[in-house]
Amino acid sequence: MATDHITPDDPGGERIAPGERGATVIADRVVAKIAAQAAREALNGVPKGANAPHATVTVRHDAARVRISLELDYPSDIGRQCGAVRRTVTERVETLAGMEVPEVAVLVERLHSAHSGDSHGRAQGKIA
Repeated sequence: MATDHITPDDPGGERIAPGERGATVIADRVVAKIAAQAAREALNGVPKGANAPHATVTVRHDAARVRISLELDYPSDIGRQCGAVRRTVTERVETLAGMEVPEVAVLVERLHSAHSGDSHGRAQGKIA
C-alpha cells in the first residue's frame, strides 16, 4: 500500500507524492554504453578483426556530448556510416536516458579491408 509522507523539506506539512521526490542521476559511463551499443547497431555489427565502437560522454545539465571511436570496413561510404551512427546515437540517448544530445563526434580510427583482411592504418582527421 503506497502512502504519502511529510518531509522536513516541506515545512507547510503538505504531502509530496513519492514519484515527485528525489532525483535520477545517470552516470556518464552508462550513457557511454548506450552510445556504443547504438553505434554497433547503426553499423550492423563490427568488421572482422575490428574493435567494437567505444564512446566517451560528458553530461552537463541533462545534455550529453558524445565522442565515438570506431573502425569501418574498406571500401565503404564512410560519410553515410558516420551519419547513421550520429542519428542512431542521438535517438537512443535521448530516448533511453532522457538527455539532449547537442553533439556526436565520430572518429574513424581504422579501416579494415574486406579483400585482404589487413587494416589500412589510422584514418587522418576527424569526421564531424
